[in-house]
Amino acid sequence: MNVAVLLSGGLDSTTALHWAHKHHKVVCALSFQYGSNHATHELACARRQAEQLGIPYHEIDIRSISAHLQSALLSGADAIPSADYAEENLKQTVVPFRNGIFLAIAAGIAESNDAEGIVIAAHNGDHALYPDCREDFMEAMASAISLGTFANIQILRPFINYDKGQITALGHELGVDFTHTYSCYCGRAAHCGSCATCRERKDAFAAAHIPDPTQYER
Repeated sequence: MNVAVLLSGGLDSTTALHWAHKHHKVVCALSFQYGSNHATHELACARRQAEQLGIPYHEIDIRSISAHLQSALLSGADAIPSADYAEENLKQTVVPFRNGIFLAIAAGIAESNDAEGIVIAAHNGDHALYPDCREDFMEAMASAISLGTFANIQILRPFINYDKGQITALGHELGVDFTHTYSCYCGRAAHCGSCATCRERKDAFAAAHIPDPTQYER
């Protein structure tokens, strides 16, 4: 199947890119510049990963949209809470309807590139916090995109029942260079090591029993 892959440059989406490259024909990798704190480092990783696989890379600037959205992720590093990933105050980092916006735009680009599917790395570790990562949302969005495209484009979500440790283990099997992935919500050159996404990243490598190559400040 010809597919487009949503590629943030993080651990999960990079593994999804390599998974898709193995199982499908990837016609393009799509990244979104939406003004997040960590965009510079994350998108550089995304571009590098796509280019290393010889996959056409497209970066779509939607900062004119995100300027109207409220999220700590769009408000500078000082706004990022340091509590555990699943705690109530981490809802501050949610960008409203982010996956819905990404998928809607990706559907048009995918169809324009003769793709029959869109790969997204949503996983079960995100379900509690992000409503637009849950399977009921994905099913509804998949139905809308299929009905709204001549190609009846599908949404492929290979990790919907995986946790982050399982994704990391799979990425290791697929040969992902995790050194060139980025997760820190604070957006520093080195991962801060203390924000929730950094701690989640550390836990994923530990769960996968794989050495963590990430440079952390602490």
